[in-house]
Amino acid sequence: MRTVQGAALDGLRARVRALAARHRPERAGRSPRGEAPLADRGPAVPGLGAAAPGRRTSVRESSRYAAPAAESPARAALAGFGVLLRGLARPRPGEVRTSAAALRALRARHGDAPALVRTRSGRTVLVLLDPQDLRRFYTEPVSVLAAATPDKCRGPNPGEPADSADSGCARGEPGAQRREVSAEVLAAGRPVHPSHGPFLAALAEEARHLTGSASATGAVPLDLARARYAVQRAARRIVLGDAAAADEQLSGWLTQLRAEGRGARAGRARAARSVQDKARARIAEYAARADGDTLAGRAARHADPTGTLDPVGQAQHWLLAMDAVPGTLLRTLLLLGAHPAEQDLAVAEAVAEVAAGPDRGELPRLRACVRESLRLYPVVPDLIRVTRTETEWRGVRYPAGTSVLVPAAFHQRDPERVPAAHVFVPGRWKNPGADQDIRMAPFSHGGGRCPGGQLGLMATAALCAEVLRGHRVTGTRPVLDPVGPLPATLDPQGIRLTLTRR
Repeated sequence: MRTVQGAALDGLRARVRALAARHRPERAGRSPRGEAPLADRGPAVPGLGAAAPGRRTSVRESSRYAAPAAESPARAALAGFGVLLRGLARPRPGEVRTSAAALRALRARHGDAPALVRTRSGRTVLVLLDPQDLRRFYTEPVSVLAAATPDKCRGPNPGEPADSADSGCARGEPGAQRREVSAEVLAAGRPVHPSHGPFLAALAEEARHLTGSASATGAVPLDLARARYAVQRAARRIVLGDAAAADEQLSGWLTQLRAEGRGARAGRARAARSVQDKARARIAEYAARADGDTLAGRAARHADPTGTLDPVGQAQHWLLAMDAVPGTLLRTLLLLGAHPAEQDLAVAEAVAEVAAGPDRGELPRLRACVRESLRLYPVVPDLIRVTRTETEWRGVRYPAGTSVLVPAAFHQRDPERVPAAHVFVPGRWKNPGADQDIRMAPFSHGGGRCPGGQLGLMATAALCAEVLRGHRVTGTRPVLDPVGPLPATLDPQGIRLTLTRR
């Protein structure tokens, strides 16, 4: 993993190379070997071979005229930009700060224009720095911007069904039909799921594992292992039914498949396929007898004359998606523990919700707390899509196959555009139109919006409410400053909470 010290060292090395370059000629348009990632290749930038106003250029043409970058403090910051492309890997706090510094340097250099950046691996990525471009990113159809790289369309990941709802693989109508069915089953866009009664009952029963065993002092410790255990039991009940509640082996298989990831060697790939076959067979057994209120049961209602919906693969995908809930739950409770006034308001709502009757599950204040937690610590910090055709951004044409990146975590915490960007302010989510704010993308926007976002919010807020009705968060690790800027990252592995009975 990269560190701030490593980025600084890279910057020092870049300066040494620059000094050496003054004493030897370089071929035009080429940088010294081993140089830090460049931000001056690609889109036309004033002072770097910019095109005349109104002229349309191609990315190849503009890069051909790009001059070598001058040495500046921004170059050291850019040395850490590669960490943005590490997907879901847990970044270290220093790396996130370095990435934010790199993006600020890019923006200062490019004036909000999309920036084409070459990473150390040689990969080029078009980075979007302006909300105007973010809106287009979210609204472009999959025929223009795919949600996954073309390689992903060649075959299924052992832990993911082919043509999954978020794969972005355009293989005709079956994929679109599957996305429509998934959105209907998950009740995308509806704050309270139609099956909220049994879902909330399952969450309430499993929440006892979050607050079950008190220590000798009467305090209840809560960490990630306990949160995962409770959430996985609830997820199996919501997706497959009560019969699957105790099946920890199934969750173990799914965790193993996720850990294998893509690119496994032949032996590991064969082992992953074996685990995948066992997981699918087990899910199929539960789905065959799941009642109509479960997600699997709701999916079974849909006609599938062509046999392309793959309800087993979809159920597996939903189980994997619920893995994001434990970390979000811990971060939200940690933030509430550091902000006693917000915790008091959340407790009052949780207590009042018991008498809400059929309106149970809304919990607007707790949902706002969960959203704010996801703004500060998004599950997916960077969104990458790939152009399927030649596209034009700010007068520069880019070929098909260009990777386009939205650094969502950066935009959601951008102090130049987001008030109190580094502070926990749940009230911002109660403003009209907050859910459509293009700068905030805890569940993305447009056609790529997560169809299970509302269900995830309902489940996480309900678990928070179950904890807070009978307990108060009185101790937290790490200790957060309630008024100062919050840390760049919060690794749920390191979160320890102390719950005290009310």
